[in-house]
Amino acid sequence: MIVTSIKTQKVLPGDKIEDILVVSLPQLEENTVVVISAKIIAICEGNIVKNDGSVTKEELIIKEADRYIKDERFYEEKKTVLTVKNHLLIPSSGIDESNGNGYFILWPKDPMASAKKIWEFLKSHSNLQHVGVLLTDSYFVPMRRGAVGVGIAWCGFEAVSTFIGHPDIFGEKLKYTKSSNIDGLAAAATATMGEADQQTPLALITDIPFVPFQERPPTQDERKEMEIVLEDDSFAPLLTAAKWESEKK
Repeated sequence: MIVTSIKTQKVLPGDKIEDILVVSLPQLEENTVVVISAKIIAICEGNIVKNDGSVTKEELIIKEADRYIKDERFYEEKKTVLTVKNHLLIPSSGIDESNGNGYFILWPKDPMASAKKIWEFLKSHSNLQHVGVLLTDSYFVPMRRGAVGVGIAWCGFEAVSTFIGHPDIFGEKLKYTKSSNIDGLAAAATATMGEADQQTPLALITDIPFVPFQERPPTQDERKEMEIVLEDDSFAPLLTAAKWESEKK
């Protein structure tokens, strides 16, 4: 696997993601995954809120969250709220202030629709049959220090590879093992894209024979494959014991 970060212009409100991709990306090859920070897509789509005092970050977090745990002491110390958004346990609904130039940057309103639109553009513009698009953000693994990348939307390749029924090295059939392609690729790409002033919100991943490409967007069943309800999660004893709140109907 080869991961190459791509430097871009400073992405500002009013920019178009297609223009940024055309100017920044080299000629793409078949079987390439184009990784894009979800934050620059949100900026281009205008899903940002001016940090002018008219709304607080906490208010935005709660509005955007599917579920949240409100702990004022923790918020005062960390400026984060523990949330679930789009079936992902992530701090602060993914809202960021860094590299925002006076704005709160949210996620794209419909990350999967954004990924599909970019995938269709890249296939047409580059005349490619097999190309993938992966939108990423940074999040935190419980009880581990430091941010890692996570995939929040994808198109053009299989998000999950299953090894159920495959033999292990001793010939025993695996019963549960699956591998998240989107999160493995996201972690590798985000490590090269950086978190500060690197100005590299794009990355290309090539030489990935373990990733099956598709000539269509993900089906509804494939999208559901990535979603786990709290009660069925491996961390269910913790997640279901928490006192979650929700303002969404």
